[in-house]
Amino acid sequence: MQDILINWAPQETRVAIVENGAVQELHVERALERGLVGNIYTGRVARVLPGMQSAFIDIGLERAAFLHVADVHVAGAPARGEGPNGAPPPPIERLVYEGQTLMVQVIKDPIGTKGARLSTQMSIAGRLLVFLPQDDHIGISQKIGSHELREQLRARMNALARVAEGSGPAGGFILRTNAEEASDAELADDIAYLRKTWAAVRERGFKSPPGTLLHQDLSLVQRVLRDLANDQTHAIRIDSRLQYEALKAFGEAFTPTAVARLELYKGERPIFDLFNIDDEIQRALARRVDLKSGGYLIIDQTEAMTTIDVNTG
Repeated sequence: MQDILINWAPQETRVAIVENGAVQELHVERALERGLVGNIYTGRVARVLPGMQSAFIDIGLERAAFLHVADVHVAGAPARGEGPNGAPPPPIERLVYEGQTLMVQVIKDPIGTKGARLSTQMSIAGRLLVFLPQDDHIGISQKIGSHELREQLRARMNALARVAEGSGPAGGFILRTNAEEASDAELADDIAYLRKTWAAVRERGFKSPPGTLLHQDLSLVQRVLRDLANDQTHAIRIDSRLQYEALKAFGEAFTPTAVARLELYKGERPIFDLFNIDDEIQRALARRVDLKSGGYLIIDQTEAMTTIDVNTG
């Protein structure tokens, strides 16, 4: 059995997974370091550049974002950068025009003086699947085993996707590597979650002006319910009442099987003191790591490399 402890602060969120009193995983997310990749916006076409086969899109950021013709979704296109039946995509000036409102997704963060790179081909990641709302095929991660296993997974997904179609828009899916041993119930839950998420994004998109953020990848606190909680989780404890209420509402809407394990921690001691987690973190990050055998490691990090010296003691 495992416990998940969430230490929340406005600037930083820390999540520890504890099994049998020992820290097994630590996840940290800092508010100022969250990227834009995966965010979905309502954008306005500011300028079309036929010579570059690109367009600048205003999505409400400091710099206009960049959309290349290869990243424009064309109905019936089987892959990025291809038109229907494998033909070259139409020129950018036939696909978008100045002043047009588009739903776009960030696929590359802004860097230096360059704005973010965009796509009109949407994808939303779940725990086991990636949802492709504008597509209709079932893809399998290249890291998943044999041809026979891949075909079995594809057949199962086709059946599950058909069953679930009444609950939302159709669309295609890509099975992530960690879906290799997933049950039908787990896959069905992820299908329902992703379709519900996309339906909410579409509804906001119809009502929102250009420059509106329609969807952002889940915060670390929310990913605890979606990605980290499982059948072995005994309790999920969080030390912020505000985040507890928000996480409870999110869980009831999207992950009802996990929200039952959610608890608000009210103790006087900091939540990470329960299992001496801060001490565990310090030991894990120390230059010297003592081994049970009596030996020890010395870890030194430089700009060019990280060296590990193994000593027998």
